[in-house]
Amino acid sequence: MNKTYQSLYLFLITIVVLSSCKKFDESINTDPNNPTTASGTQLIANAEMYLPDISSSPFGVHYPQYLSNTSFTDNSRYVTTNFNFYSMYYGPLINLENVITNSELNASEGPVANQIAVAKILKAYFMWTMTDRWGDLPYSEALKGSTNFNPKYDTQHSIYKSLFVLLDEANATIVTGNLKNDIVYGGDVAKWKKLGNTIHLLMALRLSKVDEATAKLEFNKALANGIMTANTDNLAYPHLAEQKNENYWYNSFTRLGRNWFAVSQPIVDYMKPLNDPRLPVFANKNTAGDYVGLPYGLPSATTVIINNFSLLGDAIRQQNSPVYLVTYAQALFAKAEAAKRGWTTEAGDVAAKANYDLAIEQSIRQWNKNDASGVAAYLLNASVQYNPTRALEQIGTQRWVHLFMHGYEGWAEWRRTGYPALSPAPANNGIQIPRREGYPTQERANNTDNYNAAVAAFPYGGSDDLNARVWWDKP
Repeated sequence: MNKTYQSLYLFLITIVVLSSCKKFDESINTDPNNPTTASGTQLIANAEMYLPDISSSPFGVHYPQYLSNTSFTDNSRYVTTNFNFYSMYYGPLINLENVITNSELNASEGPVANQIAVAKILKAYFMWTMTDRWGDLPYSEALKGSTNFNPKYDTQHSIYKSLFVLLDEANATIVTGNLKNDIVYGGDVAKWKKLGNTIHLLMALRLSKVDEATAKLEFNKALANGIMTANTDNLAYPHLAEQKNENYWYNSFTRLGRNWFAVSQPIVDYMKPLNDPRLPVFANKNTAGDYVGLPYGLPSATTVIINNFSLLGDAIRQQNSPVYLVTYAQALFAKAEAAKRGWTTEAGDVAAKANYDLAIEQSIRQWNKNDASGVAAYLLNASVQYNPTRALEQIGTQRWVHLFMHGYEGWAEWRRTGYPALSPAPANNGIQIPRREGYPTQERANNTDNYNAAVAAFPYGGSDDLNARVWWDKP
């Protein structure tokens, strides 16, 4: 079923309440097809179906230069400026808000406290990814339906503070008892608890340039509450071997026959000399039997001989290939950076190196079906071996490799750290890599005053384009 229709249908069933007719027996008066209590877990499941959209994007993969276009190169040249966020509000966010605010959730689907906690974790995750793309967004006045069609834009700073609170609430209220209808974790609330705290940890790290005191405080709080401890804790959306639930890249390459995406020259040129065991997963060999990345941001008139370059790897674009969103290796890279920055009780280079090495191992295991046979040799590369004088660069670059295909997350971390050094597409967007995405053009007419106020309040100035910076992206 189309996700929009699913969302509308599930929203409707949450508000339909049948009036009882006193002259009939209760069993006759109850319509089993129109429940009087909301199905919180079905609303959560519908919201989960939007998760792969956070990663599987023909735009996001280009900002951190994971892929290059073989044709129709506009996306890798930053031609599109404005992006629509409406579907996230009327899709997953309204569903999750209905779970959080509904007082009549069905306890037979799992403890009500856990339904609400999971909805809060997902709401925080969706809003985090959104504010990192656009900056200030409607939040405190959003999702109010007909009572407010013109919500104000909250600052990204205030959104981050609110999301930390939301995640604290979720962590504190989870109880024993699993949930029904959960697509990603099979209802295992212990994994949801770890996910919420891992999201909290990663959000805290994002503030390293703009508010280090808060970043350190929130990071250690999340760490103490319990984060992911294995790849089995990863948030990975499980696509199925069926058309209605298939991987985005399978649809693009196989169903539509669009060989439009090659692995970029920057990432192949980094991985290939190191004999990185993840490269055969990320990329196919060309017809000459070699890994060759496609130069990034080619002019639209360029003719690319596809067979000369490495297309996106087959393993990543199977019909049922998972989409990795929040991972154990990500958390380990964050712990390595925090230790190097002196944030944690295990601060210093010994702890940083231990977490860095383990992060690389777990990344290789994640991408290579738990095969760690190439880890030892990879860690012997001189440029990979932990070096205290280059540690933040090494951590940032290895994180960039690990986040392959999770373009918006890789882009966010590149904006924060500057690692690795990337060159923009030539002669486009003022020869700059984008720092944010522009608001939907519809907002200029639909929410004019609040839109104008948001643009005027950009923390570092600028226009509603790709070059203004979000709050935590301090120059």
